[in-house]
Amino acid sequence: MTELKLPSIDYAALAPILIMLSAALLGVLVEAFVPRRHRHPVQLSLGLLSVLAALVMVIFNADDRLITAGGALAVDGPTLFLQGAILVLAAMSLLLIGERSVERGGAFVAHAAVTAESVEDRRQAEGSNGATEVYPLASFAIGGMLIFVAANDLLTMFIALEVFSLPLYLLCALARRRRLLSQEAAMKYFLLGAYASAFFLFGVALVYGFTSGIPGRPAGVDFATIHAAVTESPASQVLLFAGMALLAIGLLFKAAAAPFHVWTPDVYQGAPTPITGFMAACTKVAAFGALLRVFHVAFSGAAWDFTPVLGAVAVLTMLVGAVLAVTQTDIKRLLAYSSIANAGYLLVGVLAPSKDGLAGTMFYLAAYGFSVLAAFAVVTLVRDADGEATHLSRWAGLGKRSPFFAAIFTFILLAFAGIPLTSGFMGKFAVFAPALDADQAWLVVAGVLTSMVLAFPYLRVVVMMWLSEPGESTPTVAVPGGLTSAALMIGVLATLVLGVVPGPLLDLANGAAEFVR
Repeated sequence: MTELKLPSIDYAALAPILIMLSAALLGVLVEAFVPRRHRHPVQLSLGLLSVLAALVMVIFNADDRLITAGGALAVDGPTLFLQGAILVLAAMSLLLIGERSVERGGAFVAHAAVTAESVEDRRQAEGSNGATEVYPLASFAIGGMLIFVAANDLLTMFIALEVFSLPLYLLCALARRRRLLSQEAAMKYFLLGAYASAFFLFGVALVYGFTSGIPGRPAGVDFATIHAAVTESPASQVLLFAGMALLAIGLLFKAAAAPFHVWTPDVYQGAPTPITGFMAACTKVAAFGALLRVFHVAFSGAAWDFTPVLGAVAVLTMLVGAVLAVTQTDIKRLLAYSSIANAGYLLVGVLAPSKDGLAGTMFYLAAYGFSVLAAFAVVTLVRDADGEATHLSRWAGLGKRSPFFAAIFTFILLAFAGIPLTSGFMGKFAVFAPALDADQAWLVVAGVLTSMVLAFPYLRVVVMMWLSEPGESTPTVAVPGGLTSAALMIGVLATLVLGVVPGPLLDLANGAAEFVR
């Protein structure tokens, strides 16, 4: 009788993941047993403490370079760097979510006008104590993202994809002031996400079929087996290329890369603004972390084949994001197309097959996450009696009505445009320089040209805020609470510091830019 051999598990290395998933399960119990009036402070405290505890364990594991959980998870430099970035950005997101949940009657209905609809919104919000289920859902999503960037085989990556995607679909539907728009956005995200997950799973099956055709080697979907099979270069590679294409569809959907970006503007506009910021920052880190591991570890032997295709996707993504951003009249949709364009710039770093390209991409992900969360923090503050004023025409004259926050938003937009002395400039430099060294000048040229186009919608907002006179419809900027102020301060300071003194984070990224195989 064959003895059952259990997989070796390093629980300390997996502690960040275990902490977040345990906190999510505990949050579910809080929803069931804690009285309504106490749920919000308990859930917010639990969420923030679990994120901080997980971050402490990531720092504690900084020197780990191992494969654990029976080969399912890899704990190495990129894993720890990206997990740390996800947790820091998640803490900022929870601060924004916590502020909105505690304002006047519950989650995502702050400063509502006294109308029949708003009274009903407040009644429902108070009945659910501010939709405190947002906290365990966010914790599940964060835990799934931590697994996603550490996955060492395609099946584990698929499970992690579902673990963090399903809570996001629900979180997008929690806006109460724009209930129908929010639910429509969540439904679109869910349906398109289901198709993307199906493509990914079909790709896993085809890659398994490809590895089973290598004589003398066992079949499998772990990255070491795939890498060895790709290196063998068998005569027929149809299954390999088809599998790579389907896997790429699933991953590029999460990264909001064209032509798989169509969900992004509607979801960004319809979801509650703190949730939009959470997705724009943390989901992008998770998606590109998985892309880096899949194409730098599993399929690195086929780089000659996939680089032109992904390069074309990168150029298309930059063009779509930059050109369509010019036509937007809603600030959240403008930031959505900005996110799409930034996905194209990040793909340039992914396609630089060097340690510098990997480090530059990780630096860009962290820098962009701080900036985009700061941007959405400002959006939550520009309000009138009907809620957030997101139409661009409403921002005209904001610089004269609230110069401090208009100046902050101007600085963030200049960072998005890649102006020197901001993190946006250093991020683009960090991904474009390795691409030039790898003879990918055509991608860099496309990146520079689209950056020039994308600067126009940013500067248009700046001109509207400062050179237009405030009108009767110009909203006020709400005085931020302590949680929003903290998140905004962290984002703005990080955008400034990473632009002026990027060395420490770049050195950290360079030191972490090596996958364990």
